[in-house]
Amino acid sequence: MQLLLGFGLAALIGYFGYRRQALSKSGVVGAIITGGLIFGFGGFSGAALLLTFFLSSSALSHFKESQKEKLAEKFSKGSQRDLSQALANGGLAAFCIVMWAFTEEPAWWVAFAAALATANADTWATELGVLNRTPPRLITSGRVVEVGTSGGISLGGTLAALGGSALIAIIALIGLLLDPYLKTYLPLSPFIPVFITLAGLLASLFDSLLGATVQAIHYCDHCQKETERSPIHRCGAPTRLVRGWKWLDNDWVNFWATAVGALIGAVLIALF
Repeated sequence: MQLLLGFGLAALIGYFGYRRQALSKSGVVGAIITGGLIFGFGGFSGAALLLTFFLSSSALSHFKESQKEKLAEKFSKGSQRDLSQALANGGLAAFCIVMWAFTEEPAWWVAFAAALATANADTWATELGVLNRTPPRLITSGRVVEVGTSGGISLGGTLAALGGSALIAIIALIGLLLDPYLKTYLPLSPFIPVFITLAGLLASLFDSLLGATVQAIHYCDHCQKETERSPIHRCGAPTRLVRGWKWLDNDWVNFWATAVGALIGAVLIALF
């Protein structure tokens, strides 16, 4: 019954997300899949974490949208999340919460929260970091790069990532305090939100590292600009691969970042 209610709630939220233009039609499908599993197997605390990520990231996507419009040509997609984006950001978290429900191992729940903390940290870093007045620097070399360049980081963006990760950690702590089921299996420790925050922040930096090294980056000869878009740029001209692995687009980068965040969270709770 909880699983059925979970998918029903996910469908309702997906519908409202579509009406608010936060989700595309395929994004609604992705939201139903990931949200249904998380709501169904994660209960109150799982739903709270996913909603925190979805609502905060959607709000920031539209924050000062006109200022970000000139950078849209660099990113692979717009503010509307599609199926692959929904699975990239929430698929690993959904897997972890299902494993938590079947095993009741604390590491799986912390991994679930850390995966969402990573997704939130990365979204906050992107949406707020591009508004930073100081130009970013490439995470690998420290070279100054254009705003929106994959692998570019700034102090403002890093602080935003920390804030996004910490928000998920705080909601996770509230879940630990209020959810009687969680209290049975997870120790009420101040270290848990610290681990979740740290995992999200470190994994978001790993996301930037992938962006600077092996993520597929293309070039539009018509606009003479680098972009994540392929095979057609926003202007309508074709793009060509200039560096990185062709299959490793931004969605795959996000997926592997959430996987690293989940792993860091699980290892930290297992060790300490």
